[in-house]
Amino acid sequence: MRNVNVLISGASIGGPALAHWLIRYGFKVTVVEKAGTLREGGQAVDFKGETHESVLTRMGILDDVRRLQTGGADQEIVDANGRVLAVIPGEFTGGDLEIRRGDLSRLLYERTAPHCEYVFGDSITSLTETPAGVHVTFERAAPRTFDLVVGADGIHSNVRRLAFGPEADFVKFLGHYYALVELGADFGQSATMYNEPGRMVTVGGTKATAFFVFASDPLEYDRYDAEQQKAILARRYEGMGWRTPEVMKAVSQAEDVYLDSLSQVRIDRYSAGRVALLGDAAYGNTLGGFGTGLAMVGAYVLAGELAAANGDHRAAFAEYERQMRPYAKIAENGNAGPFLAPGGGAKMLLRNWTFKSKFLLGIMMKLTDKYATHIELKSY
Repeated sequence: MRNVNVLISGASIGGPALAHWLIRYGFKVTVVEKAGTLREGGQAVDFKGETHESVLTRMGILDDVRRLQTGGADQEIVDANGRVLAVIPGEFTGGDLEIRRGDLSRLLYERTAPHCEYVFGDSITSLTETPAGVHVTFERAAPRTFDLVVGADGIHSNVRRLAFGPEADFVKFLGHYYALVELGADFGQSATMYNEPGRMVTVGGTKATAFFVFASDPLEYDRYDAEQQKAILARRYEGMGWRTPEVMKAVSQAEDVYLDSLSQVRIDRYSAGRVALLGDAAYGNTLGGFGTGLAMVGAYVLAGELAAANGDHRAAFAEYERQMRPYAKIAENGNAGPFLAPGGGAKMLLRNWTFKSKFLLGIMMKLTDKYATHIELKSY
């Protein structure tokens, strides 16, 4: 496969995971990432069930993920006075293995960087398929031609926009936004959640990350402008009780802010010609609980099928879609927004009661187990 040259857009999770497998199979790989460096921190991501564990084992990184795991601690839901209303079990939020997104991203990058080309601080501006491959232009680098291009660049995928069409055709806004803010402050406790109708804040730990979810109409803002995002959060959380004023003071001084919509990707195909989509670009459902696992499994399947097809992208992409479409169906369902930030007092009580009921919690846990393992992995 040494003559097959693949460009991957996105250096978060799916892109480096795909690079790992393609390198192993002898492909020549370039990864382009819009950010100037790897994005550290971020929310915890989790793996669940034998399918996810099998992929991590076959990659040879299971022990490293276990070494870096965060533990999946229980999370308390409290009222404005700090009285505990319910407890979310760690196994519900953290699966079998939980790791910070930034730690997983760095692990994958360090495993692949010596064997492929990473280009940070650049982005694709056009994709033109030719008989020789895909002619690619960039914001900064000189144009190049690649045999294949893979968009692993998230729910707002630039590759999907260029190769498939406008984002509005494929991404459904779910009526909520979420934000992650690295506070760098000591909140001296494990993660604690507080709700008021239509908004939620969770914070805790010695190097706390604040997590916000709030109901909203669509917002216009620059996703790369931290000050704009902090201003939105300040307006949305003004007057909120509990420790929220203390949290918002820390937010105003923070440098690392990430605000985005809760959205779902609805697309009828994962490839177009020599271009394919992976992870959230193809089957994203924000905060749906399966994004990282889907990306890691998708990378395994896509690379394996390209190797099995001896680089024949038509056969490989068709088989990739045949396998992943049923497995990724979970991403077409569910909306975490109303669950995390219920719209009224009665809905908050019902959500909290779910975690008090061993029966209901058991049903939810069994369903997640089923979804996480609903694919039979080939041995490539």
